Amino acid sequence: MNWGIIGTGNMGKVLIHALIEGGVTEPRQLFIHNRTLSKAFDVKQDYPDINVCPTPEKTVKFSDIIFICVKPLDVFPLIKRIQPELNQEHCVISITSPISVQQLEEYLPCQTARIIPSITNRGLFGVTLLSFGEQIDSNLKEYLIQSCKLFSSPIIIDDEITRVSSDIISCGPAFFSYLIQRMIQAACEETDIEYDNAVELAEKMIVGFGKLIEKGYYSFENLEKKVTVKGGVTGAGIEVLEREVGDMFHKLFRATHNKYYDDQKKIMEQLST
Repeated sequence: MNWGIIGTGNMGKVLIHALIEGGVTEPRQLFIHNRTLSKAFDVKQDYPDINVCPTPEKTVKFSDIIFICVKPLDVFPLIKRIQPELNQEHCVISITSPISVQQLEEYLPCQTARIIPSITNRGLFGVTLLSFGEQIDSNLKEYLIQSCKLFSSPIIIDDEITRVSSDIISCGPAFFSYLIQRMIQAACEETDIEYDNAVELAEKMIVGFGKLIEKGYYSFENLEKKVTVKGGVTGAGIEVLEREVGDMFHKLFRATHNKYYDDQKKIMEQLST
């Protein structure tokens, strides 16, 4: 089975690394293209046997499964371009949340799926969110699920929770990286701790925290209770968080969903012209 990836930006590269290092495919079975071709050749420096294609059409020609890893408003112009090269045996996979598999099926003469990755897949961890078109072959569907298991925990989701699920698994690492950076900055400004020391402590704390959750020693709620002693230092900090966080995360989800709906609107306008 040959894999194609059109778009080697951040998430395209994450998928390339995950597919190869997770053992899903060998570099020689992977065909990639990027609009700025030099960026695709940058990837080839890591995997010399990978195939860089000069055009999206060539990528489709040599691939069985094709990931579309471009911005939402670039997806359908790209699909229109590669459509003549597709047949019923191909499977086109979008990684973008505003475009449903039903929309893909409507415009493509092949099998379709949506697989939303996370940057955590780069380390062969985290979640991928899966949705499948009605025309997909059951064997191919199972093959894609098993492939994703080699570098993630695949979860099949309904379309109506796509955005919020993506917020948690895909945007979440960026959100929490921002919060950790703010915590480190405040620690340096309020105390005598050196920045590098604070970063090291925070990194090791995050890794340890993840292991505790991964191994099932604690739930989020139980972990908070175990660390927080009534009248203690952690409790004093939790009181600040309770006062200050307020509806911050409500506003965050509203903002991401507003952007999601705006993208959907622009895509529909694009398709109606």
